[in-house]
Amino acid sequence: MLCAELLARARIVTLSLQNFPVEIIPSHFEETLDKAAFPQPWRYVEETALGKAKEVAGRLGDRQDWAVVIGADTVVVLDNKILEKPGSDARAREMLTSLSGRQHTVFTGLALVWKGGERVSHEATLVSFAPLTPQVIDSYLSSGEPLDKAGAYGIQGEGGTLVARIEGDYFNVVGLPLHRLCCELSAVLPTILNSSS
Repeated sequence: MLCAELLARARIVTLSLQNFPVEIIPSHFEETLDKAAFPQPWRYVEETALGKAKEVAGRLGDRQDWAVVIGADTVVVLDNKILEKPGSDARAREMLTSLSGRQHTVFTGLALVWKGGERVSHEATLVSFAPLTPQVIDSYLSSGEPLDKAGAYGIQGEGGTLVARIEGDYFNVVGLPLHRLCCELSAVLPTILNSSS
């Protein structure tokens, strides 16, 4: 999908700006975890991110050309209900209508997996939507952008026009909390380098 490809490229650019050599390897992890089994949404995104990272690390196996796999998963949470990718215009309309004029939380789970270890964390950002008219929702739906975005919007695209304000990390809402990632990598870098040598 074009949107997914653009997001992957944006993540490469973001990490490359921080001098990380990056290769995007899509995970084949089945995102079928039972959300009801996770009383806090952040636990759900951490577990999903870890599943994604472990699946890729498993495929990389004993190859010598990797040090760490980064997995991420992002969801929108409104009224303690997880809103993932809508998959249809009808579901996207429902999500956008529920977000209209309200504040919600975006959670991204981060997982780092390296040979001999793993670490998980998460980031939370509060996002406030402007009130949305049915015409605004229809116009946004016609862009096609909402279908593959958690909560039916992408802040880095046209969906950014729906957002009145955020409290927290903008990159978290995009899907990769850069500051949190750098902090987590810094914390485990000596361990990763020792396990790679």
